[in-house]
This record gives sequence, C-alpha cells and structure tokens, in this order.
Amino acid sequence: MTKQELVKEIAKKTGVDQPTVMTCVEGLMATIKQSLIAEEPVFLRGFGSFVLKKRAEKTARNISKNVTIVIPEHYIPSFKPCKEFMEAVKA
Repeated sequence: MTKQELVKEIAKKTGVDQPTVMTCVEGLMATIKQSLIAEEPVFLRGFGSFVLKKRAEKTARNISKNVTIVIPEHYIPSFKPCKEFMEAVKA
C-alpha cells in the first residue's frame, strides 16, 4: 500500500477530504521523524513503537578494492509492533 492509497482509504472511511488527510499523514510522519532525530521514542498504543536501535562498531570488507574498513557505531530507526498487532498478523 502506498501513501496515496492509504490516504484514499482513510478519506473513504472517515469522510474527510483527501488533501486534509494527506496533510495529517505527512504531519504524522514528520513528527515521528523529528522525534527520532531528537532521540525520543514514539509509542502508539495499540499499534507499536518507533525507537532507535544502536548498531555497534564493526569491521567490514570492500571486496572490489580488497580493503578492510571500520563502520563506526550508529543508530538506526526501528519499528516494534505491539503484541495485539503481531498476533493479528500471525492469524
């Protein structure tokens, strides 16, 4: 499902016009991004959590140049669905 398809579905279910729904969806995504940039997790009860995961420093190889490189520790955004969400997907 694309963002546009999501907007159409929400607009159909709520009766709100699509431009307003698009503004809300984009606002939600921007707020989640800004919270994670500020290292604040986002918890959506009944849906899941957006958190940062720390990746440790590691050694890797560039096979084409036959060089060993060090990848420094860094954070990546991650989504963890809530228990009810995971059970619904499994069923």
